[in-house]
Amino acid sequence: MGGRDLGWARKPALIRYTVDLPGSSLLPVHILEGSIPPIPGVSRITAVVMAITIQQSFLKLKENLEITNLQASTVSTRQKNVRDVMESGMTVLDSFLTGSYSRNTMIAPLAEADVDVFIVLDPKYFNHYNNGQNGGQAGLLDLVKRTLRKTYTRTPDISRDGQAVTIRFEDFVVDVVPGFNQQGGGYLIPSSINNSWISTDPKKHVELVSASNGAHNGDLVPLIKMIKGWNKKHSEYFRTFHLEVLALQVLSGVTISDFPTGVRFYFDKGRGLIPLKNSDPAGYDGDVGSYLNTQEKIREGVGKFQLAYERAVKAEELDTRGRVSDAVDMWIKIFGDYFPAYG
Repeated sequence: MGGRDLGWARKPALIRYTVDLPGSSLLPVHILEGSIPPIPGVSRITAVVMAITIQQSFLKLKENLEITNLQASTVSTRQKNVRDVMESGMTVLDSFLTGSYSRNTMIAPLAEADVDVFIVLDPKYFNHYNNGQNGGQAGLLDLVKRTLRKTYTRTPDISRDGQAVTIRFEDFVVDVVPGFNQQGGGYLIPSSINNSWISTDPKKHVELVSASNGAHNGDLVPLIKMIKGWNKKHSEYFRTFHLEVLALQVLSGVTISDFPTGVRFYFDKGRGLIPLKNSDPAGYDGDVGSYLNTQEKIREGVGKFQLAYERAVKAEELDTRGRVSDAVDMWIKIFGDYFPAYG
């Protein structure tokens, strides 16, 4: 009786029923989705839906990329504490969450993610550190670091990192980004790498992603997370904001009919955009892909998109031919263990 398989290979879903027979242990029986045939002597049936179609697998992929509610609660408490520390130690005009967390594009695991806190400072700090005075942009970041260190005395690592001060807690990282209101809108943030001020507008980034996600009926943000999952499983070659900007460009004016098609379309069109200037969507001149600053790096980036595109095409072809298990294996080559195994 146990282990019968009633011909489900090409059906849209598989239900695994566990049947409780008198005088026996629980036995798994595979039955087609739909009506359950009578089984003499069965006293209990427990059903668990298994992902055996590509669409079901992508829904599980979407779930696997999410941080948990408990983790979200921890992030909320921690970032508030960091903002309170900054407001008690410096003259702060405003503070808010920014980065992927604020745009809802952060992916699991949280331990490998960065939570960005933006601190808008009084202009007196800009005047004190502008034009290379008092250590310039690096001097400003060092002041932020000292302010944080007064409270987080036992935190293993607080360091200056380019445009932010990074606090490495045991469970995740918080990047504190100081900035100043800019005349005409937006903000100026320090770059200690080239001793300059960078124009940006993280609030505008949130608005743009939210509006585009709404236009795509809520499918853009999950697709962006999938692309970030691919990037994480393939050496994190691309900066994640760059991947988000490409998604806004690639998917503008088109419909995401389903996630497999959307992923394939993203890699197809994105490979042609990598060699070009990818402007800040908030309207500033900077190229968010400028870190790919040699032809070799650009070629390598295009090559990664090309390989992912070819694998996506192959996966769709296998699924069309009914070879779902092989298609799943091909998607796993793209997304690694974020993507669920077949059956």
